[in-house]
Amino acid sequence: MSFAFNSPEQLNAATAMRIREVADAIGYRPRLTTAGIRRAAVSSASNGVPAITAHGATQTIGLLTPQALSLVFANPFFAELCAGVAAVTDQAGYGLLFVSPLHGSLVRAIGRATVDGFVAVGLSEDHPEVEQIRHSGLPMVLVDGGALPEHGLVESNDEVGARNAARHLLSLGHRSFVIIGIEPPSMPGLLEFSPGPTENVTSRRLAGYRQGLALGGVKLHDEQMVVGPATFDGGFASFHRVWEDGLRPTAILAMSDVMAIGAMRAAHDLGLRIPDDLSIMGFDDLDVAAHSNPPLTTVHQPIRQKGEEAVRLLLRMIASPDMERPGHKTLDTRLIIRGSTAAPPARVERLAGHR
Repeated sequence: MSFAFNSPEQLNAATAMRIREVADAIGYRPRLTTAGIRRAAVSSASNGVPAITAHGATQTIGLLTPQALSLVFANPFFAELCAGVAAVTDQAGYGLLFVSPLHGSLVRAIGRATVDGFVAVGLSEDHPEVEQIRHSGLPMVLVDGGALPEHGLVESNDEVGARNAARHLLSLGHRSFVIIGIEPPSMPGLLEFSPGPTENVTSRRLAGYRQGLALGGVKLHDEQMVVGPATFDGGFASFHRVWEDGLRPTAILAMSDVMAIGAMRAAHDLGLRIPDDLSIMGFDDLDVAAHSNPPLTTVHQPIRQKGEEAVRLLLRMIASPDMERPGHKTLDTRLIIRGSTAAPPARVERLAGHR
């Protein structure tokens, strides 16, 4: 977070203010650093992108985000994850530095970061700079990323959680579904799940939905999935695209709570009653989910614990640089049933009447 305090000119005013609000909420205070801290040696690679070499001991951990901070902080998920990260870094006497793309490049941002290691959020194997990032010489723990063998990994059991979400809606009698996914889809034919180098949160959750629905004899087709940013506005816009395309599902499976709540708002605007006309399911169990109207049925994942476990693993890697294989940890999910899901409408014709 020290980026917002030490280099506020590189952020727009709204983003810097949002970061400070999150910092106040989790009790973060910026760590003062001295000019004597050693920085990484950055040399020019043959393609003009700076090469990255190992940093000296700085007692600072970097939180690496593949997206601009203005997008990251639009999702409350990140604030909760940060609370877990900050709790352990503070306890260990480490500072915390946000690292987001510099002029569109994560490699440049990493090359300028004065840290001992990174917690990287959502960095998938198909990221265009991942090869340079993974060979940076710095220990790294991925949260919700691809499984890179030389780096640690902390994730939730996304497939199981998504499968249970789909099975819950099936048990209520739903057979008509649309999935609102987190963009961007990592590969063509995303609905045909295949493990491999492009596996990420979106593909794992989609695989779980497909597995769960298949148990009820329901097959998803490409037109039954839309994607958008993991924000309230992203869910709102995605649902409007569904409606404009003429789809009339009785149930929505959204890959994040904020998208689910955004979709709920769009449905209300169109005159739909939730859950009487349409059931909506989220994923995350953010604090806001219990306070939506109606309260959101969702899949709980231990977001704060993710941040805590990632930092603990990273500190072990920093203390033991010769660790042969960093740990991989998968955290359990569970279904949380609230008021946004119910049996489908007895007369689907009512749904078709909403245009």
